Amino acid sequence: MEQHGNGTDEISQMKPALQPLTSRLPDDIALFCLARVPRKYHTILKCVSKRWRQLVCSEEWHSYRRKHKLDETWIYALCRDKLERLCLYVLDPNSSKKCWKLVHGLPPRTLKRKGMGFEVLGKKVYLLGGCGWCEDATDEVYYYDASLNTWSEDAPLSTARCYFACEVLDEKIYSIGGLGSNSSDPHSWDIYDPLTNSWMFHSDPNIVPEIEDSVVMDGKIYIRCGSSAVTSHVYAVVYEPSSGTWQHADADMVSGWRGPAVVIDGTLYVLDQSSGTRLMMWQKETREWILIGRLSSLLTRPPCQLVAIGKNIYVVGKGLSTVMFDVENAGNMEGMIVSSSIPKLNSDDDVISCKCLSI
Repeated sequence: MEQHGNGTDEISQMKPALQPLTSRLPDDIALFCLARVPRKYHTILKCVSKRWRQLVCSEEWHSYRRKHKLDETWIYALCRDKLERLCLYVLDPNSSKKCWKLVHGLPPRTLKRKGMGFEVLGKKVYLLGGCGWCEDATDEVYYYDASLNTWSEDAPLSTARCYFACEVLDEKIYSIGGLGSNSSDPHSWDIYDPLTNSWMFHSDPNIVPEIEDSVVMDGKIYIRCGSSAVTSHVYAVVYEPSSGTWQHADADMVSGWRGPAVVIDGTLYVLDQSSGTRLMMWQKETREWILIGRLSSLLTRPPCQLVAIGKNIYVVGKGLSTVMFDVENAGNMEGMIVSSSIPKLNSDDDVISCKCLSI
């Protein structure tokens, strides 16, 4: 009579157990120690062994560091060089020698595109849609995995888009409005769910295709549309996730939203570059815009983009010239914001957008 081996033994033979992280420590203790290694050394950790590489690139590592507040935030800046090619740079704000470094390997098909969406979700940087002189709007999506240092193609948008808004809300990417080949319904948006790796199409007549800026505040998405050349009126709408609809945004708040914006602890800050470089703050209680201060023209090189890490605001301008300050403790010297700076590159690259990614 034929005898069969134990099912568990057979499975263990088919799938060998993972090699321990270290020879003398349990894996949980090893993870406790390794997870405290600064992010700038993660590349070295991946070279130690295949097992360490798997750990550092895993979702377990990403989640553990985030749960225990060990994750570190770096800034990614999407730029365009003098040859009109896209390029991506990264900045470690915790480094003793702060400088922007080039991220290599952008997908060749994206290099000449304009109007692309740029967003960060989890440990990935996304490039979405876009168009070119000889290319209509596309639905292509690419992502850069910051742990693996690799580029890959992802699920395409539900509809081709160019010059559109892109934001993250509730761990999902929203691609809103813009121009595209689907001219029958330009008043639409797509929602990407990373759990299903799919996009869902929605439409709303309140969305205007021509979008200039967007921001997430108080759990809602605000998008600012083009202003009228005749009345200088700024039009904006806000997305209510509870109802899944778009409504007209607060007119008083929108009136001062005339530049790149960032939200810190529920407070909206805007960089007004119409006359010098001024940082404005929307005061909800009094419903008015307040001048925080001006930035030195010797340090900023407009047009600039904003990004925030904690209480710190980074103003990134042409050539990646960067000014940084604590919004609560910046102080004023004759109306000028006290700040520090990071030297620009040897190029005059234009900064399209800046995003933060934490690992």
